[in-house]
Amino acid sequence: MTETLDAPVLVLVDVDGARPTGPALELATAARTLTAGDVVALGTGPVDDDARAALAAAGATRLLEADLGGERTQAGVAADALAAAVTLVVPGAVLVTSDYRGKEVAARTAVLLDSACTGDVADLHVAGGRLRASKLVLSGSWSTTVSVAADVEHPPVVAVRPGSVEVAVGGAAPLPVETLEVSVSEEAAAVRLVSRERTAAAAGPDLAEARIVVVGGRGVDGDFELVHSLADPLGAAVGATRVACDEGWIGRSAQIGQTGVSIAPRLYIGLGVSGAVHHTSGIQGAGTVVAVCDDSEAPIFEMADFGVVGDVVEVVPQLVDELKRLRA
Repeated sequence: MTETLDAPVLVLVDVDGARPTGPALELATAARTLTAGDVVALGTGPVDDDARAALAAAGATRLLEADLGGERTQAGVAADALAAAVTLVVPGAVLVTSDYRGKEVAARTAVLLDSACTGDVADLHVAGGRLRASKLVLSGSWSTTVSVAADVEHPPVVAVRPGSVEVAVGGAAPLPVETLEVSVSEEAAAVRLVSRERTAAAAGPDLAEARIVVVGGRGVDGDFELVHSLADPLGAAVGATRVACDEGWIGRSAQIGQTGVSIAPRLYIGLGVSGAVHHTSGIQGAGTVVAVCDDSEAPIFEMADFGVVGDVVEVVPQLVDELKRLRA
């Protein structure tokens, strides 16, 4: 029988509009496997009825709402909200999404709680009354597992990598909302959000949570219209290697790899990507890897499930035409 905690698990629910993000729903599903107690979702803004039902279906049993307004994107404010929720809920662990902001929130929250913190976790389970968190390190060449105590006085904060969990779905009644009052600390209040905008690179599906990602590398020679021509009919997010971003072919927010975003899509398609380790370290969680590259010796073919040796300018239009034929 799978071991679980007796204490609740608290998850931070990031909200886009009035809906929880995909990774936030993943956290609720992951938390449900960790505890026999409540899975308490903390929303950083108002959520609608459909969102409350989705959280319940994903595994949440309670919903706290801290209306942080325009400051909810600030890591310090979110950490203050988590600390307030911990005082109310007394959880055995706190889960957040392991993206740029989530890692900052996790670190700040761990300081406030005087507890442990770990990030980029791909697998999480309970053993011997402790949490076992596994992740890839050293550019994906090693898998490590750490053990942290599920201490209700100082609950560990775990940042879970997006795409690591399959969201539970199904019919569920919307969760009732419990309002959480948050006192923002002086440190968090000292930071003000000046502006925030969605970049052109992020105009499609969110890169971190997309189930299909099409990536352009040096081999596309700046032609990201070609990349979009394949991504758009697939409903895929568009990503890029560091070289493509360095050349200014696409915004830095599209960069995938050691110094960019880590992704775990069900399908990764690399166009003109050679497979340098600083890029492939960010795609270790990918399900199926497809590579199109004109260099038969490119390292990307060592990890590809399906590879095409050819010029992307010739191969991609054929792929697009075949997709159109199949959908006709």
